[in-house]
Amino acid sequence: MTDICTLFNLTPVARTRPSGELPEPPIRHIAVVGGGTAGWMTALLLANSKFGERLKVTVLESPQVGIIGVGEGSTPWLSRFFEALGIEEREWMPACNATYKSGITFDGWSTRPGYESYFHPFASILDNLTMPQFVGNVHARLNDADVHAHPDRFFISNKVAQSGRAPRPQRNFPFDIWYGYHFDSALLGAFLARKAAERGITHVARHMTSVSLDERGDIRALALDGGDTLAADFFVDCTGFASLLIGKALDTPYVSFSNNLFNDAAIAMPTPSGDGPLRSQTVSTAMRHGWAWKIPLTSRDGNGYVYSSAHVSADDAETELRARLGLLDADVPARHLKMRIGRYTRHWNRNCVAVGLSQGFIEPLEATALLFVQRTAMWLVEALEKGELDEPARESFNEKINAQFEGTRDYIVTHYKTNTRTDTPYWRDNATNTALSDPLRLLLGAWLASKPIVGGIRQGQIGRGYPTMSWYCLLAGMGLFPADANLRAPTAQEAQHDLGGLDQLLERSALNFPDHRDFLHDIPPKVMEKSLQVYQW
Repeated sequence: MTDICTLFNLTPVARTRPSGELPEPPIRHIAVVGGGTAGWMTALLLANSKFGERLKVTVLESPQVGIIGVGEGSTPWLSRFFEALGIEEREWMPACNATYKSGITFDGWSTRPGYESYFHPFASILDNLTMPQFVGNVHARLNDADVHAHPDRFFISNKVAQSGRAPRPQRNFPFDIWYGYHFDSALLGAFLARKAAERGITHVARHMTSVSLDERGDIRALALDGGDTLAADFFVDCTGFASLLIGKALDTPYVSFSNNLFNDAAIAMPTPSGDGPLRSQTVSTAMRHGWAWKIPLTSRDGNGYVYSSAHVSADDAETELRARLGLLDADVPARHLKMRIGRYTRHWNRNCVAVGLSQGFIEPLEATALLFVQRTAMWLVEALEKGELDEPARESFNEKINAQFEGTRDYIVTHYKTNTRTDTPYWRDNATNTALSDPLRLLLGAWLASKPIVGGIRQGQIGRGYPTMSWYCLLAGMGLFPADANLRAPTAQEAQHDLGGLDQLLERSALNFPDHRDFLHDIPPKVMEKSLQVYQW
């Protein structure tokens, strides 16, 4: 069995400061330009480094610039951020109207009978018992055996989400689930700002007017309105899509993903919460020219439509979303957003690191935006603590982050490439899109040829950044199997798994998880999790 940190190719955020005399930081003062979730998360991780108060962190936040604040879902790694800072769920979740997230349901992406919807689960220790059965049946079905291979039947996270339960089991149940969160992003930014103030991080509420460089091309200082300047040794660009430091000031080259991913706009509209079960899931529903999200908070439901402006106008997209929500005649405002999909070639350029939207963005299908913030800030802290600030360290840093961007792009592209909808040019264009990376071509080719993909994923040759479980759930969930007419009766070896017993195991196990809505009323303290041990295939 493999530690989940290794399985996801990530390093845990959680750390403890060493005792004794604090070391001298390689730089004394870091200015984080831009607030919001990205800016405050980065500032808090920097301030939580082993340098303690010897490293001064200043957040420059313009009162003239609004926060995009639409992303309201996370991957499971966000919990590690709060654990690193010693912040309990019972403190931050009520302050941000947060709920738990056990995974994502994809509705209507496939038209294949029996595969019109599937749930992408987050990992659980219990998967050690069910993943072998799932993978075995997938391989059998790829070889034309008529066995059940839809992922929804095999994972406890799906049972927990659909039954309206919270993914925090009773203490006597030894099978944890790795989970994420839904939250109000504006409230989360405000919460983190308060925590930063408590921890001695300087907040400067001024508007930046220009950036000055020194003779080497490094950033020297920032000019502020009123004639003042802010000088620092190192700068973090959290200015969103504007990328005022990494892009405009340092003129770093940018790589667009527009030929891989067509969506470049979004609409957000809140609606009141429903009265039914509070399901711990994000729902992504295929629309005519993109997909709609539904995110349950304690105060409301977050809704939106991510679409391609090359395929539909903003007005028509809003009408489609309003029709879906039953708000055609309602006086509910819609917020329109433009997205730039791609990344900079260098996330660390000279004495500046870009974090968040300023470094790049991949559409929000898999809620990876905060994960990129967390990874980048975490790796910056690690470089500072090691004193590795030279060009080789910067190149290694950039290569590592670019690999994560490329891997995430490939995983999200696969959702679109494998769709079977034919109702609009948008979906047909996605299915016939040939702008695929070589690793993705190899992965899809191997799957369709019924060849093993596990080894390639383990070695990082294909499927970079996502575990085997995620790829199997995506490809099987979309119904990427031989046509039903070609199926044959399974052999005894192919039919060896007792799915009836598996059903009972998961149904009985789900009873050990509390009602989601009730649990949020009184969240108990969370014991620092041990790293989940999950099956590696």
